[in-house]
Amino acid sequence: MAKIEVNKVAEILKKNEISPAILRRVMEEMNLAVQAEPGDEEKPPAVKKQFVIVISDPDEKMPKHDFVGWVVQIPETESVATTLDRVYRSTYDHNTTKKGRLMPVKTVGEAFEHVPAKAFKEADVWVKTKTPVLIIKSDNQIPKE
Repeated sequence: MAKIEVNKVAEILKKNEISPAILRRVMEEMNLAVQAEPGDEEKPPAVKKQFVIVISDPDEKMPKHDFVGWVVQIPETESVATTLDRVYRSTYDHNTTKKGRLMPVKTVGEAFEHVPAKAFKEADVWVKTKTPVLIIKSDNQIPKE
């Protein structure tokens, strides 16, 4: 819907010869309506995020085999080295809740699957894949025919 300034509406009403009493009442109501709109409050700017893939390599076989991992996002201004610490912090917080005490999370994979998004959000981590995804190695070359 198009927005129009209160002053322009007043000019249009004057041009169409509306009585001053009605014009004053309409202008007062419009000024109250403009002040009362809570939707015009400015939102804080969205946090810019970067993607990080956490690779599951419990046997330290990275050069030889394909792996599974999880895709997460952290704030763009933060170091990717802090990603696992953020996941650990979220998991510790979850394990202190009632649900976490009943079924504590013990591995990173369980954390991504079972810890609620609210706990991750408090640590500025946004999990994009709850189930692990396959990571394929590449030699970064396009083969020629």
